[in-house]
Amino acid sequence: MSGSSNSLFRKDLYPVPGWSILTFLGVGALIGTAAIWLLPDRSLLPLLTVFFGTGLAAVFISVSPLGLADGARALGLRPVGWRPVVLGVVGTTVLSFAVSQIGVQPEGVRQVTDSVRDPSVLIPTLLVLAVLAPVVEELVFRGLLYGWVAGRWGPLPAFIVSSLVFAAAHAEPAHIVLVLPLGFWFGWLRWRTNSLWPTLITHMINNAFAVLGAAYLAGN
Repeated sequence: MSGSSNSLFRKDLYPVPGWSILTFLGVGALIGTAAIWLLPDRSLLPLLTVFFGTGLAAVFISVSPLGLADGARALGLRPVGWRPVVLGVVGTTVLSFAVSQIGVQPEGVRQVTDSVRDPSVLIPTLLVLAVLAPVVEELVFRGLLYGWVAGRWGPLPAFIVSSLVFAAAHAEPAHIVLVLPLGFWFGWLRWRTNSLWPTLITHMINNAFAVLGAAYLAGN
């Protein structure tokens, strides 16, 4: 990125302050621990709902002192045209198909596939994994984390760090390998558009296709 475009980026950037990151981690740990402790049903879907619900609450609490407008800017919630969204969906579809040819199925993916064999859990699974999960992941990795790193070292380090941490957060080695290309693709979209909307929408569509594909293979 040229110096002029970098200065334009920084002029439009509202950096995520360090205290927002610390607040997110502290609040997330506190709420998450209490919620899981109180959770009566600790099967996969309720646990995921609590996990991502806690993340969503922690994100909003961490940026709320900035105010609505500046908090949205810090998270990258800036208007963007429809072309980056279409590009994101097409690129993600190609990448997802390519990595699926590796033939590796992470344990977490297998559990989701097994769970949607029951038609009654398909809609709840879609709401959690195709709406709540991608929204939280984008707000955390390409919102909070990206904004914090970009505000200190610029967009290129933010692109690299947020992409790697996004992949690493999936924990299971096979899952990390599968999502790493998507992590870099989403990170590149965030960098080039300076907006979270293309990756957020694309991520939701990708997850919806994945859940529906799992349900189809399970015979629902």
